[in-house]
Amino acid sequence: MRRILSSLAALAFCLALVVPAPAAEKPLTFGMLLVGPYNDKGYSQAQYEGGKYVEAHLPGAKMLYLDKLNPADRPGVTVPQVVDDLAAKGATLIFAGSDDMKDGIREAAEQHPDLTFIQISGDDVLTGKAPKNMGNLFSKMEYAKMMAGFSAAMTTKTGKIAFLGPLINDETRRLADAAYLGARYAWEKVRGQKAGDLSFKVTWIGFWFNIPGVTSDPNQVAGSFFDQGYDVVISGIDTPEALTVAAARRKAGADVHALPYDYKDACASAPEACLGVPYFNWGPALLPIVKDVADGTWKPDFVWLAPDFAALNDPDKSPVGFLPGQGLSPENKKALDQFTADLGSGKVNLFAGPLAYQDGTVFVPAGRTATDKELWFCPQLLHGMEGASASK
Repeated sequence: MRRILSSLAALAFCLALVVPAPAAEKPLTFGMLLVGPYNDKGYSQAQYEGGKYVEAHLPGAKMLYLDKLNPADRPGVTVPQVVDDLAAKGATLIFAGSDDMKDGIREAAEQHPDLTFIQISGDDVLTGKAPKNMGNLFSKMEYAKMMAGFSAAMTTKTGKIAFLGPLINDETRRLADAAYLGARYAWEKVRGQKAGDLSFKVTWIGFWFNIPGVTSDPNQVAGSFFDQGYDVVISGIDTPEALTVAAARRKAGADVHALPYDYKDACASAPEACLGVPYFNWGPALLPIVKDVADGTWKPDFVWLAPDFAALNDPDKSPVGFLPGQGLSPENKKALDQFTADLGSGKVNLFAGPLAYQDGTVFVPAGRTATDKELWFCPQLLHGMEGASASK
């Protein structure tokens, strides 16, 4: 018996020498498609830094990125072409960062059924158009835009607030609407002013950022706002021109302010002119998806993440934040803190009816709150706002 056991032990030892150990899990490589420059101090940089966050928090994760993926910067380059290249380099998960990539990323997903695709800001899962290997991701920036509108209305001395908009679609309309609702609440409920005395004007430049010869110049549009007596400009574009122009006007003696968008550190270039910045914090939003793909548990879904009001500016928690700027007075910051707390608790619900669209049709009737689907598909600006609800 001892000889048999000894022989079995020897055999096991020999097998251990010749049979390789299970291979370590292959590190996950993911691609990030950015509509603008990765260092734009706005939307694309926020996504790029979200990808770096994933690399830092998930051992073995590696990001490949391509920025400036838009017709002006890369004419003739298509999303499927870029995905082919990323797939050849080992990417098994692709994030498409902009609504403009919707058709291209859907086509690429159909061509690469073995890869996983996430379109940021899209809704193909919601509308039933998404292939089985594609999901959607976005964050409820509406609440931070309400904070921007609130800060603007608490600060304005002329009662004239402007919104510098990008192109016109459901997303940009609802974000402008949210800023207006926050401004109207501050103007009427906190400052006790008459509703008709608040002016809220929206002007669209035609794309997410300036493309010379294609869009309106955001520097000129922002300057025009100030020339017309608007003393606060809320930016809805990906880059910080509104703040840059406000800072220049302040140096010339004007009492004006702006609120940039998208990127946490956007106020740094002109802190005295900045009332605050609503921004995306993509790391905590991207990381769970990458983990799920890595361990094989990911399932396609339409994910629209709410802020963590208890940890609004915690880089590891809330997917949306709002950082007050130096230009916001201590008194108005205190009022903003209360407004933010009331939004988080539900004491203040700015999506409750009655709400009407610009043409007077009912958006939300009295006694009811807008559903997520009603908010997502937003066909018009709201009654009380000035500006175009659709492109000509």
